[in-house]
Amino acid sequence: MKILLIHGPNLNLLGKREPGIYGSKDLEEINAQVRLLAEENEAELKIVQSNSEGALVDAIQDAARWADGILINPGAYSHYSYAIRDALSAVGLPAVEVHLSNIFAREEFRHLSVISPVVEGTVAGLGWRSYTCAMEGLIGILRERGK
Repeated sequence: MKILLIHGPNLNLLGKREPGIYGSKDLEEINAQVRLLAEENEAELKIVQSNSEGALVDAIQDAARWADGILINPGAYSHYSYAIRDALSAVGLPAVEVHLSNIFAREEFRHLSVISPVVEGTVAGLGWRSYTCAMEGLIGILRERGK
């Protein structure tokens, strides 16, 4: 089982950026939690973080060659990136969207995700645990599909 974990814009600032909203763990601490879960489930994990929409699209397209599934936190791109949405739809890999904060309890523009219609599900509002819950969900989906 091979999984691509994508972190979108500004997630490289976790731990420093608005800890009241996003928590105090930095990106490497979150990655370590997800890596541990991947190892426990004998899954290979590749991690990409970029602030560039094009780099995220490239990573999604590249995943079609090697990955079985995608775990993605598109950050602010969730709300308006049709390019990321279309890339996820085009590659056809099972994907789960993840958000640290509860996007539905925040500013109104965050309530809509253009990504959600093309993924298996969304986990939001559980802080760093959103990632582990989403990873467990994706692993379960992939196992059910024989990966």
